[in-house]
Amino acid sequence: MSNKKNLFISFSGGETSALMTHLLLSKWRDRYADVVVIFANTGQENEATLEFVRDCDAAFGFNTIWVEAVPQEGRIGTKHRFVTFETASRNGEPFEAFIKKYGIPNQKFPGCTRELKLRPMESLLREKGWKRGSYEIAIGIRADESKRRSQASKNNGIIYPLMDWQPLSKPDVNSFWQKQDFRLNLAGYQGNCRTCWKKSFRKLLTIMDETPEAFDFFDRMERDYGTVGPEFLKNHIEGYSRTFFRGNKSVSDIREMHIAGGWDRAENDAVIYKEQKVQLELDDGCVESCEVNF
Repeated sequence: MSNKKNLFISFSGGETSALMTHLLLSKWRDRYADVVVIFANTGQENEATLEFVRDCDAAFGFNTIWVEAVPQEGRIGTKHRFVTFETASRNGEPFEAFIKKYGIPNQKFPGCTRELKLRPMESLLREKGWKRGSYEIAIGIRADESKRRSQASKNNGIIYPLMDWQPLSKPDVNSFWQKQDFRLNLAGYQGNCRTCWKKSFRKLLTIMDETPEAFDFFDRMERDYGTVGPEFLKNHIEGYSRTFFRGNKSVSDIREMHIAGGWDRAENDAVIYKEQKVQLELDDGCVESCEVNF
């Protein structure tokens, strides 16, 4: 009887995560009894992300399993449903279901990665009969992102192949993808999630400048669910509702900031990215993808 563990690869839809998945399947597959690659769609990914996941399957044979979160009523944990590239939500349906139950996520109330990515993935693994401790979890974080290593990684069975097995940096990842016939068609500041609340204001204002419609979903969520959350269960808080962005800024605030100026369009992220003037600042996980970190 083999004493090998199984391997769960959390594929975020970013280039770093895709390279890690490719290396695991091509170089280290025989270390494991079984391997499963899972991508969790929130319904707010950029279309280019979905296309990239599809193209990686076609080019490298990842056999990625696509899931979406299905929040349950009451105290029952989030479950999953299977989707494909063709059937995956594009209008934020899983995200809205999460917000309807838990409220708008932000710096004070993070939870979207947990409920929209981690929980449906874990639900699938339980359905497969995989028990925690019987498998390792591969996370696509590079050697130059070592500060993002989970302090509980050993206890949780997390591995970081691009930090520990074959240390790679962002230039290494770019070099690999430059040699391929396709790549993720997104600038770093755009990220997989269209208007992630972890983004800096400069990134948000750049996106507002380029594609203001990208904020429409978050705008509606703030209007429809701004008073959903545990803080509202006992008391009405006069003049307060939840918003997405740092400093309690709303989508309306971002629009006003954009109209008012105060940020140099000549130095916005799109120009910087195109001309490679400087390396854009990191946003604690919202650069190209949102990695699940257990």
